[in-house]
Amino acid sequence: MTTDRSIFSVTGSDREAFLQGLVTNDVAKLKDGLVYAALLTPQGKYLADFFLVPAEDAILIDIKTGIAAATMQRLTMYKLRANVQIAESPLKVGCGTGSMPDGAFRDPRHEALGWRHYAETPQSDDTDWTALRVTHQIPETGVELSPDTYILEVGFENLNGVDFRKGCYVGQEVTARMKHKTELRKGLAQVAISGDAATGADITKDGKPVGTLLSRAGDKALAYLRFDRADGTLVADAATLHRL
Repeated sequence: MTTDRSIFSVTGSDREAFLQGLVTNDVAKLKDGLVYAALLTPQGKYLADFFLVPAEDAILIDIKTGIAAATMQRLTMYKLRANVQIAESPLKVGCGTGSMPDGAFRDPRHEALGWRHYAETPQSDDTDWTALRVTHQIPETGVELSPDTYILEVGFENLNGVDFRKGCYVGQEVTARMKHKTELRKGLAQVAISGDAATGADITKDGKPVGTLLSRAGDKALAYLRFDRADGTLVADAATLHRL
């Protein structure tokens, strides 16, 4: 069981239209399984990421516990007169990469991420999730995904987390402009790393700031980098890095 996740239930006749106008992905895709999505500020910056889960007469929200209360509060603020109710669910989350349990869903972000299982006592396995995330450049809530992040800079499009054809949602205009009119100058990258450095350490080259060190697994890590400065040997604390 994954203990750092919370589940909320969104019910009411307006639940699909309500979420469709707020999140980055197309709620209609729930007919095919899980939908990975984010909630953004009107300026297009990250507030929260979560999975939408199809359920009988409800849409479940699978979200990191540390951001759950603030996110549900914001959703409630947007509710206005919509026929929507939001309540915490007793269900728990299980995750794994082995044989998929009955009733589980494929993780839509990447085929290597296996499945997610929702039950009062869900199944899980002992997958090394940090190593898997680093290998496939999967951002984690509160680490690679943090306030002021633009979701396209951390690969949200490759994670099937944003739909550019669904129409308006909060932050849509900025996200669409970044997609169609600009070249990303900063973003998430995989680096080779040798030596000791803490998560969150500043990365520099010749004394100039290049980015921030994030999740690490062995001799590889994820980093948020300025691409124009990220060639050659980089330094973070007592470690040296090279972009892969």
